[in-house]
Amino acid sequence: MSVTPTTSPAIDQPAATPLAAEIARRYGTPAVVIDLDKVDANIARLQAACDAAGVANRPHIKTHKSPELARLQVEAGARGITCQKLGEAEVMADGGLDDIMISYNILGEEKLGRLGALQRRVRMIVAADNPVTISGLPRAAEIAGRDLEVVVECDTGRKRAGVETPGEAVELARMIEASPGLRFAGFLMYPPEDGWERTQVFLDTANAGLADAGLRADIISTGGSPNIPNMGKLRGSTEHRSGTSIFNDRMQMAAGVATLEDCALTVYASVVSRAGPDRGILDSGSKTLTSDKGNLDGHGYILEYPRARIAQFAEEHGFLDLSGSNERPVVGEVVRVVPNHVCVVVNMVDRLVTVRGDKLIGELPVAARGKLT
Repeated sequence: MSVTPTTSPAIDQPAATPLAAEIARRYGTPAVVIDLDKVDANIARLQAACDAAGVANRPHIKTHKSPELARLQVEAGARGITCQKLGEAEVMADGGLDDIMISYNILGEEKLGRLGALQRRVRMIVAADNPVTISGLPRAAEIAGRDLEVVVECDTGRKRAGVETPGEAVELARMIEASPGLRFAGFLMYPPEDGWERTQVFLDTANAGLADAGLRADIISTGGSPNIPNMGKLRGSTEHRSGTSIFNDRMQMAAGVATLEDCALTVYASVVSRAGPDRGILDSGSKTLTSDKGNLDGHGYILEYPRARIAQFAEEHGFLDLSGSNERPVVGEVVRVVPNHVCVVVNMVDRLVTVRGDKLIGELPVAARGKLT
C-alpha cells in the first residue's frame, strides 16, 4: 500500500536578530546578558560624577559580584570597593582587590576569624552600629596583628541599620577608639533621597561631638545609586558608594538617574506559549527576574514589545499581558527584558553572558554569587 506524503501547514517563524539567535543556540534561554560597551560607559560616568562632586568613588560590588568588573572600576579611578557581606570581600580579595569596606555589622567568632584573616591580607574597613558588634571586633584585629578601621553607621531617615542620633554616633566612636586594636575611621551614611539637609545637621552635630572628644572622622561615606545626583551636597563627605549604576535597571530609570540606553543588563527570554490572543508565557519567572517589583508596574520592560506587560510570575513562567500591545510575539521568539531590580537578578545565575553591541564575547562568572555570610 502506498502512502501519499502530506505537506505540513505553514508555521510563522520568529524573527530573531543574529545575536539573539546565537545566544539562544549557545547558552539557551533565559540568559542574563551584559553589554560591556554600556558597562564601560556606566563605570566612566560614575567616576566622572564622583570627580565632579569632589568625592572618592567606592563602588558597591553587591550588584555585579565580579572581581573582574571591580578591577575595571578601580582602574577607572575608584579608591576601593564596598561589600555587603564577608564572603563577598573574601572573593574580591582573592581576585586581587584591596581597600575593602564591609558596610554591615559582623558578629560571631567564625566571622571574626575570617575577618582577621582578611585584614592580614588587605586593608579592611568595617561598619558597626551597636556595642555588641564593636566588642567583638578586637578579636579580628588580634588575629590580623594590626589595627582594624571601623566606621559608625548612621541612620538619617531611611530606617534601616544605623544609630539614630548624633550622640549615639559619638558614643560608639569613643568606644571604638578605646578598644584594643580598633581605630575609629568615620561615619557611614545612606541618606534618603530627600533627606540630605537633615543628614547635614546630623553630621555637623556629630562632628562637633567628636571634636569635644578629641576625635575626627577621616571617612564620611555616603551611598546609593539613586543618590548620585546628590553627591557632594553633604559638606564634609569624602566618598560615595554606588552599586546598581554599573548595570542600571527599571528602578534606576524610575528614579530619574538612568535612561533605557544606560541599562547594560538584559534577560534574553523565549516565548514558550501563546495560548490566547492577549496572553503568552516567557521562560523567565521568579527564579530569573525575581519577584522584587520595586513598586513598578509589571516585572520588567520588554525592549521589543514596550507595551506588553509581564503581569505576574510562577517560578518558571512569566505571564505576558499583550492586551495593550498591537505587535505581539510568536512562540519561539527571543525577547530582551530589562529587569526591575538588577542586583537580585545577577544573584540568581552563575554566569553573565557578555556582548559588545551586536557581537557575542563570551561569559563572565558571578564569582561572589550566593555569598550570604
